[in-house]
Amino acid sequence: MKNLALPLLGATMLAFATGAQAQDMAAQPYVGLSAGYHDLATGGDDNAAIGGIVAGVDFPMGETLTLGVEGNYHVGTNIIDSEYGIAARLGFPVGNGSQLYVRGGYQEVNFDLDEIAGAPVPAGLDDTDGDYLVGAGGEFALGNSPARLRVGVDTIAFDSVRATAGVIFKF
Repeated sequence: MKNLALPLLGATMLAFATGAQAQDMAAQPYVGLSAGYHDLATGGDDNAAIGGIVAGVDFPMGETLTLGVEGNYHVGTNIIDSEYGIAARLGFPVGNGSQLYVRGGYQEVNFDLDEIAGAPVPAGLDDTDGDYLVGAGGEFALGNSPARLRVGVDTIAFDSVRATAGVIFKF
């Protein structure tokens, strides 16, 4: 699963660069900071605060729909060392630069095996797991600024719940 990190990062950067070059096509690239809480729902002390970055690009498809792609990278606390993923987005503008969205993609989680075991574990064990991600959220304009308040809730394979909030800046 670790081998997916570079292709996911590459696809996200390609989408971002394509969006930045396609300004005449009304592309809306964005980048931002995100923080939240990820509950892995395994019954133990399996939750973690997370914080990181998001970047992507939306393409308006008329006045009532946007299509987009975004990538994320977060570092965690407790049993999550880090997580990253990529997702396609379907957005529904609700006026004044705000929108509601649903998304689907893939998320990889890098676990802290020493924290899980409560003791050092042998080096070389695979400490990652990933699966499909589905979620929903909203971005809300902050006046006439390019900044947007962002909130979202995701699940990875309906086995975990991840709530995030942050600020993104649209170009």
